[in-house]
Amino acid sequence: MEETGCMKCGHMEAGTKEIAASGTGFSKIFDVQHNHFTVVYCKNCGYAELYNTEVSGTSSVIDFFLGG
Repeated sequence: MEETGCMKCGHMEAGTKEIAASGTGFSKIFDVQHNHFTVVYCKNCGYAELYNTEVSGTSSVIDFFLGG
């Protein structure tokens, strides 16, 4: 399969960060952060996408982000 890189600039290096966020209702009131996401970002232009960590692993989201 042909790799395409970042969809904005074509760069082939990506990084990841983990973030957590509160939901709505009581979780927001009590600041319970039960929503966890992996942020995959281009190391060249900074374009980023969020992925729900409950759905997929980090290595597969980097491959998806880079088109691999």
